[in-house]
Amino acid sequence: MTAGAGVVHSEMPEEKFTAAGGRMHGFQIWVNLPRKDKMMKPRYQELPDAGIPVAMSADGKVKVKVVAGESLGKSAAIDTRTPIAFLHMTLQPGGGIDQALPANYNGFAYVISGAGEFGAEPKRADAHQMVIFGNDGATVRIKNREDATEALQLLLLAGVPLNEPVVRYGPFVMNTEEEIHQAIRDYQSGRMGEINF
Repeated sequence: MTAGAGVVHSEMPEEKFTAAGGRMHGFQIWVNLPRKDKMMKPRYQELPDAGIPVAMSADGKVKVKVVAGESLGKSAAIDTRTPIAFLHMTLQPGGGIDQALPANYNGFAYVISGAGEFGAEPKRADAHQMVIFGNDGATVRIKNREDATEALQLLLLAGVPLNEPVVRYGPFVMNTEEEIHQAIRDYQSGRMGEINF
């Protein structure tokens, strides 16, 4: 979803899940729009899980769901307003990947489960830890040790830094305090749209 000038929305679980219950986890990732795009018309792209491209390494030890960007020869099926990488990686024991990223990207990995080694001079990170990659090249190295007892699962996110001021209040993200006040007024007066699906 690209919120742009504003959209009123709600993410609710499927009826079956609501009725039967169960366990669910998810990540909500917000990508800031550049100042020039903040007031664009909102848009939404729906992509079921089966529509997300999946890449596999030649040895079968690395699986990458390509939500945005590219990995292992596969490209995302969605269009993002700003160039980003959003990769859901699963590395089996002994699996490793050198993920290419544009040199002007900043990036980080969030470890969902397992533990891995990150960087050219490997540093360990465990579940629920984040690794920030320096701007020292266009390749990110990730490895799950041969003696690991479980798969390493992570999100790799990267993009071009905007280098613009950020002001936020609740769900509103703008560049100045006055723009935040205007966004609140727009919401209160019903000027934000809805996306129905």
